[in-house]
Amino acid sequence: MVVRVSRLDGRDQRGILISGLVASCIASSQGGDRAVTMGSIDKYIFRTTLASFAMVLVSLTGVIWITQALRGIDLMTSQGQTIITFLGITSLVIPALVLIISPIALMIAISHTLNKLATDSEIIVMNAAGFSPLRLFRPFFYATCVVAIMVAFIAAYLAPDGMRRIKQWDAEITADVLANILQPGRFAQLDQNLTIRIRERQPGGVLVGIFVDDRRDPKERVTIIADHGTVLKNEGGSFLILEDGNLERFEAGNRDPALVAFGRYAFDMSKFSNQGHDVTLGIRERYLWELLSPSPDDPVYQQLPGQFRAELHDRLMSPIYPFAFAALTFAFLGAPRTTRQSRNFSIGGSILAVFGLRIAGFACSVMTVKSPLAPVIQYLMLAAAIGASLWIIIWGVVVEPPAALMEAIDRSNARLLRLFGRPATA
Repeated sequence: MVVRVSRLDGRDQRGILISGLVASCIASSQGGDRAVTMGSIDKYIFRTTLASFAMVLVSLTGVIWITQALRGIDLMTSQGQTIITFLGITSLVIPALVLIISPIALMIAISHTLNKLATDSEIIVMNAAGFSPLRLFRPFFYATCVVAIMVAFIAAYLAPDGMRRIKQWDAEITADVLANILQPGRFAQLDQNLTIRIRERQPGGVLVGIFVDDRRDPKERVTIIADHGTVLKNEGGSFLILEDGNLERFEAGNRDPALVAFGRYAFDMSKFSNQGHDVTLGIRERYLWELLSPSPDDPVYQQLPGQFRAELHDRLMSPIYPFAFAALTFAFLGAPRTTRQSRNFSIGGSILAVFGLRIAGFACSVMTVKSPLAPVIQYLMLAAAIGASLWIIIWGVVVEPPAALMEAIDRSNARLLRLFGRPATA
């Protein structure tokens, strides 16, 4: 297809280019593979939408992750953990954040893409070339399928696996008395007649200025002072490895203590370690298949069956929300409009519809804990949102406010302009 153009500005040239691409897409569709392949316009919109989605998702997730990570900064300051451990634990929450943010990021990406197409008059050109709103929705549907597959995988496996690792890792660090109770500058009584003090913690888990007073054996009293030490865990248990110190032993019946200088001494701390203790998994740490068929003997399931039901339906509905958000956004913003027609109402309406649907979903999730009928309402609500949006898209309905409301807004704006001494624009 050859198009001759003379004296056209950038927007007109772009419109003619789009019309040429649309014509080629229609011609290829009439060739017999209409429902299988993506044309040039489809690929262009598909790439633009996914690129915008990735940028928004990374930005929002990064901001929220930083706020969550700052809450765990005491992991390094008070418990002497390394920056790698800190980043490793806090990064495991990212899949759970992506699970919640992805549908919203998709809505923003579709809004951005449609606004970009409308600003350059590309939607009007495509509509004039024969693209129906439903046909234009196809590349957005493909992008939504990609997001929904990603969300389904995260909901079924990745998010609960990350939460499970966080709980296990956190249990190894914070539940261990060696890391939690031993605070710099404090005398910690770990057991009756056993007191330990450390002067400070250094990076890498090094304990400096260690003092141990052990009077658990009534026949003797042991006092240990070491320059530094570390905690060692192996199959034999947990040990406080003391280096460069002195051991003073008072035995009952002996007047003089026995003094021993050592370069390396292992003090058994297995009794105070959480090694070998099982970690009880919560509901959010269960995989999807574990929620589908929980063990009848599971104590958590026996105690909280309603929360199991609520979490299961949340996981099952997670991949549906991207389709609902995409359909609602396109229903408000996908209709062809000229650049003179305001899109503010459509943008505001899509935001209100999407967030209203999500808030109603959260409310249904809360009610699901006590009522088995609440998830049915949530499924019907999502189906109604998708169905109403598809009806608007198929019939090409332009969602606009009533004319009387727009006239009232215009009159109000005119009064405000006159009040501030500025002439109202026609």
